[in-house]
Amino acid sequence: MTPEALTDATAAYAGTPQHDLTGLVVPLLRGVLYREDDATRWAALLPLQARVRDYLAVLALELVVDEVEGYAFVRAQPQADDGGPGPPRLVRRQPLSFAVSLLLALLRKKLAEFDASGGDTRLILTRSAVVELVRVFLPTGSNESRLIDQIDTQLGKVIDLGFVRRLKTQADGASARAAQEPAYEVRRILKAFVDAQWLADFDERLAAYQAQLTAPTTGASEDE
Repeated sequence: MTPEALTDATAAYAGTPQHDLTGLVVPLLRGVLYREDDATRWAALLPLQARVRDYLAVLALELVVDEVEGYAFVRAQPQADDGGPGPPRLVRRQPLSFAVSLLLALLRKKLAEFDASGGDTRLILTRSAVVELVRVFLPTGSNESRLIDQIDTQLGKVIDLGFVRRLKTQADGASARAAQEPAYEVRRILKAFVDAQWLADFDERLAAYQAQLTAPTTGASEDE
């Protein structure tokens, strides 16, 4: 991006002496800001990062920006080590079910393998590919239709969390039959939440996951 374009984008959000940051902070509080989805707001954020950080610090929040991957998001500041009560949380923590955690782990590993291959920057998977990722961790003979329904539910939750995006399909002419299968893009922000240190212990974690999935159940729902 040229310096002129960056200046124009900044001016759109900093037209007053006080630099009205509402146009940047409010979208960040609502969710992840992606460069590819909102290039203008992204360009405005980069030179104003320090001011946005100061703005968010008042709310006990911090800004995370990955300029290489092209995303930014807000998270709660780390708790103090003195054991005292921390500030109230504005960003709500969401507990994840075991099935959703497993799916996120598998998608993160797939993203790492995809990056190592040196191919495209966008990891796109069909629903059948996601099913195959999960299938090896389920008991042999699992009901196919039930498995797909469960994975659709889990994918919906992962989409709501912002780690996966459902892609639009085209159903015209000879490609109509192939277009019936949903496709999904794994968002690169998943790398910020499942980091390299976590992946270092991935094999051990997956062995534990598989043991839990194959263990006898006591009536609990499989997708929870």
